[in-house]
Amino acid sequence: MTNDVMYKKLSIKAWRTNANLTQQDVADILGVTKQTVINWEKSKTKPNGLIIYALAKLYKTEVDYIEV
Repeated sequence: MTNDVMYKKLSIKAWRTNANLTQQDVADILGVTKQTVINWEKSKTKPNGLIIYALAKLYKTEVDYIEV
């Protein structure tokens, strides 16, 4: 028997809420504005590769599991 864990992609908002962080918390951690985080969550804009990497690090996951 293996210890494989099933992973699925979650939205930026789902990762944030699962981590009990506010939009302002994420904005402060990443050095962006709260409006930028709102825009990502509403799919008005997409974070760049460096930000996606920072989000993965923040949420202790892999980049592949963050849906943008």
